[in-house]
Amino acid sequence: MTQGGKAHTGDPHAGVVLSKDGLPEWLDPVVRAAETVQPVQLSRFLPPENGAGRQSAVLILFGEGEGEQGPELLLMERAGSLRSHAGQPSFPGGALDPEDGDPKADGPLRAALREAEEETGLDPAGVQLFGVLPKLYIPVSHFVVTPVLGWWREPSPVGVVDPNETARVFTVPVADLTNPANRATAVHPSGHRGPAFLVESTLVWGFTAGVIDRLLHYAGWERSWDREKLVPLDWRS
Repeated sequence: MTQGGKAHTGDPHAGVVLSKDGLPEWLDPVVRAAETVQPVQLSRFLPPENGAGRQSAVLILFGEGEGEQGPELLLMERAGSLRSHAGQPSFPGGALDPEDGDPKADGPLRAALREAEEETGLDPAGVQLFGVLPKLYIPVSHFVVTPVLGWWREPSPVGVVDPNETARVFTVPVADLTNPANRATAVHPSGHRGPAFLVESTLVWGFTAGVIDRLLHYAGWERSWDREKLVPLDWRS
């Protein structure tokens, strides 16, 4: 799915800052959640205390959406040939590069925008970053992930840039994510259970679904859903 938008020029990564100025009111609950949520409220998987793990960032990008669908989130499906998290729906993102800068400063902000541009083709100049969530950990890939929150102030066309990395790019209405009919508990062959979303002809699960689940909860958008509705995951997942 693509978004119509305006072209931009100049260095989109220069002076990356966080700003809450001019955000739509419906994002206020997300802003408050980002300011108050504690790491343990988001996940039981937290970065190793010894500093191990590969620093990375993801972009959680909210857009105004179209028509009656209302606000939406930008997601992508990773290529099936990738070494880690192959074929999984995810936020745009990836590991920090040296040119992104200090991982403890604005490095994650730059990385989130850079990776989103490389994976979806979006114009980062149209994205307003307004918050970050606590760093989380993905044990299977040893990534220490900084979730970066963004507002798609000026939407731009998006789509697959490199088929070797991305299978598809799509948006999901927040209303679909909060719809109890689209919610389930994913069951991994290892026995691990976690939230999942059946949206846009795919199953969103794992790290991405966990973050969405907690965001919906702490933003006050969550609706009661059947946690006993189970969806078994393929053994290769």
